[in-house]
Amino acid sequence: MRRKIFWTVFIALGLLADFTLPLLWGLVATIPIGIVSWWVAYRSDWF
Repeated sequence: MRRKIFWTVFIALGLLADFTLPLLWGLVATIPIGIVSWWVAYRSDWF
């Protein structure tokens, strides 16, 4: 279940960054998006 949450958050934030930021910033934002997604899915105890 946590893996689904991770990938859902990662894809949603990644698409949001891709459509709102310029290309280079969207690529650079992938690393913090991955960290935030990991934290939400595995460390936050929300799920």
